[in-house]
Amino acid sequence: MAENPKLHIAVVGGGPGGYAAAFLAADLGMSVTLIDPELNPGGVCLYRGCIPSKALLHVAQLVGEARQARNWGVEYAAPQIDLARLRSWKEGVVRKLTEGLGQLSKARKVRYLQGQAGFESSNTLRVSRRDGGEESISFDHIVLATGSRPAIIPSLKLDSPRMMDSTSALELREVPPSLLVIGGGYIGLELGTVYAALGSRVWLVEMLPGLLPGADRDLVLPLAKRLEKIFDSILVNTTVSSVIEEPGGIRVTLEGGQVEAREKVFDKVLVSVGRRPNSDIPGLETTQVRVGERGFIRVNHQLQTDDPAIYAIGDVVGEPMLAHKASHEGRIAVEAMLGHKVAFEPNAIPAVVFTDPEIAWCGLTETQAHKQGREIKVSRFPWAASGRAVTLDRPEGMSKLILDSESERVLGAGIVGVGAGEMISEAVLAIEMGATAEDLARTIHPHPTLSETVMESAEAAFGTSTHIYRPKR
Repeated sequence: MAENPKLHIAVVGGGPGGYAAAFLAADLGMSVTLIDPELNPGGVCLYRGCIPSKALLHVAQLVGEARQARNWGVEYAAPQIDLARLRSWKEGVVRKLTEGLGQLSKARKVRYLQGQAGFESSNTLRVSRRDGGEESISFDHIVLATGSRPAIIPSLKLDSPRMMDSTSALELREVPPSLLVIGGGYIGLELGTVYAALGSRVWLVEMLPGLLPGADRDLVLPLAKRLEKIFDSILVNTTVSSVIEEPGGIRVTLEGGQVEAREKVFDKVLVSVGRRPNSDIPGLETTQVRVGERGFIRVNHQLQTDDPAIYAIGDVVGEPMLAHKASHEGRIAVEAMLGHKVAFEPNAIPAVVFTDPEIAWCGLTETQAHKQGREIKVSRFPWAASGRAVTLDRPEGMSKLILDSESERVLGAGIVGVGAGEMISEAVLAIEMGATAEDLARTIHPHPTLSETVMESAEAAFGTSTHIYRPKR
């Protein structure tokens, strides 16, 4: 990659997409200004999303394992939760990572401005700094990485500390005796898992027929069965029609076929019904940037907007709203503005739900294939036949491959089980490299590991998996 010290670019938003773009641009010799309201880069992911939630989910998993240890003849006393220390540890994790990014910014000579940016023109930003100052700066190119925020349902909007979104839920100010989670997507399931582990009685409602609507049902089933044991209730095909604050909590009115008690009072309510893009950027109308009906900024395959000087990446340009997608887009945008022949055209973007068990998938899903009428072969390997899964006392998992019915090329993959998120990258690489089931089957995997289940799911496509037997018809 050739250096180009002449270009001066601004990156608006310091999340995983923004700082990845800024750091690569600096590495390639560009003059870079990174603008974000926080003291250091990190964005929602590090400050109020991915990182603090995973820290708390690790604690939840530890609590769950301590309880499960009874099955192995190991008995622990009931956990004593010191909420202040737990909160301090979580905040320490965030601080360590964000301060590290601040140091990397300085090492790369990225000019970091803590403040808010708005457009004066396609090439000029007015930055209102956190210290009270203001300045107008002109750039050759501007990258918008403004991210997203929790979506709000107008009928559920209630100005009360008892109502939480994902941001306030991660502050962990208290563990409510009872908690209603509205929304059965990954945010609701992850945070519901945390609060259940810490001692809350958790109810969850989802308006659709099942949890995690974007995932194949066979992946969701083992998780749903486990959640039924740790949540007080899971109600699908159910909506919340009203929320009213009372002295004792939030009175919720439920509607749906599974509802027995139409009204119930909860100490707190968590609304986790998705996220909306932060495309309402001050002064955007002074540019040629166009915003679509759903609020996403329109871009081409090089992440360039309708304004040639402006690029946009991450949550603000569309789904899936994932940090690693934003990071990859940020790097593509920087290379594109340097004239490199690049495009954002991934064959597979991994998705991971960090519940227990974890769910991970990439590429074509079985559900998508059926909707498209595409001829596929699905090959599964049950973890009950995995030596490593049995030693962990977690045999409920499953690994599967979605294969082209003729070439047996890997089109997609799904894994449910302990550590699924750590394993899915092998499948992503297989899809991107055009690998076949035979390629995976002939790749030696270490034993005993959970990664072997990917190899054996490939072997199962040929009826030759060592640890499962299917009689030939």
